[in-house]
Amino acid sequence: MSTEPDLNQALFERAQKVIPGGVNSPVRAFRAVGGTPRFITRGDGAYIFDANGRRYVDYIGSWGPMILGHGHPAVLEAVQKAAVEGFSFGAPTEREVELAEAILALVPSMEQVRLVSSGTEATMSAIRLARGATGRSKFIKFEGCYHGHTDALLVKAGSGLATFGNPTSAGVPPEVAQHTIVLEYNNLTQLEEAFALHGKELACVMIEPIAGNMNFVRASVPFIKRLRELCTEYGALFVFDEVMTGFRVALGGAQAHYAELIPGFKPDMSVFGKVIGGGMPLAAFGASRAIMSHLAPLGSVYQAGTLSGNPVATACGLATLREIAKPGFFESLSTKTRTLADGLKTVARENGVPFSTDSQGGMFGFFLMDELPQNYTTVMTTDKERFNRFFHGMLDRGVYLAPALYEAGFVSAAHSSADLDATLDAARQALR
Repeated sequence: MSTEPDLNQALFERAQKVIPGGVNSPVRAFRAVGGTPRFITRGDGAYIFDANGRRYVDYIGSWGPMILGHGHPAVLEAVQKAAVEGFSFGAPTEREVELAEAILALVPSMEQVRLVSSGTEATMSAIRLARGATGRSKFIKFEGCYHGHTDALLVKAGSGLATFGNPTSAGVPPEVAQHTIVLEYNNLTQLEEAFALHGKELACVMIEPIAGNMNFVRASVPFIKRLRELCTEYGALFVFDEVMTGFRVALGGAQAHYAELIPGFKPDMSVFGKVIGGGMPLAAFGASRAIMSHLAPLGSVYQAGTLSGNPVATACGLATLREIAKPGFFESLSTKTRTLADGLKTVARENGVPFSTDSQGGMFGFFLMDELPQNYTTVMTTDKERFNRFFHGMLDRGVYLAPALYEAGFVSAAHSSADLDATLDAARQALR
């Protein structure tokens, strides 16, 4: 056993004195899995290094943005050049236009896009825009989908379809949650009933098409198809929250995947983040020109931000999009991700451990149960203690998975076959 001091522990103790819980985002605290969070000093390709100098194969990738891995040469060059030119101007730049053009070229459902600084800001603004464009107040979200920490979105299901949601966070007044209707993911019966009761009052329906905050649960094709039909019938806007899935599960996002399965499918509005910033604080929301015309300075829906379209962030995002748009990129990434997911399932089966897994593009998830869950209630039945043991078993062997069983995982272009093999070897030992 090493006699060297644990610098992660020392940093965590120091952090807890000046930062609530010692972290600036709750899941980083390792509360769900126990133990000491790793304080990261640097990243290189598929790896991150902690304060003790320990190397880990990274399957968090900053929760999705690092699709190229850490420190990709083309991205580094673009960011360094932009930083020399200036960090922030509070005025328009050509690069904002270039990034908007690049996003719109890959997402045909949108005609215009507004750049912001975070996924939470983008989803909050999208709902405000939907309300402004329709003149309605109510909206539907689904249990297990996370859309950021805006008051109206930190809501769980009420006691029935005739009632509205209940706040899941202190500091959210009940009157703020009264317009939020929370339904079960993939439940067609509830969906039909909710529209029958509230359809003409709905501004929008917001969904993660592949939910990444209850691990990895995809919306079924019949569910998405019916949602599209009902939104069209009742005049509600259908909002795809692709903060996590956008440019991560396919070049055109999850909506491109569903468009292959449902002819003519497209959402009315989309929200993006993570990959479009390449690791920098950047997000976006977009829709048709008609819907976006309601947004200030053209319309009466107000939204603003000093750092929106930040010149360094847009340089990072633009360089990232250019790399992932190269021929064969997603085919290669999808193969790696599927190889990892299938390998984990095989290793679990060898050890007699219940295991199911799913993946799309560079995003994957797994459950310590025999069948893939379809909703949050089923996800909650996962064996938490067994997952925690597996997480620490992998961490001890140099593999960094999400420190909570409700989070998806991410593979990057930098992950090699040797990295995948090492991961599966670690899993074989940890599951044993």
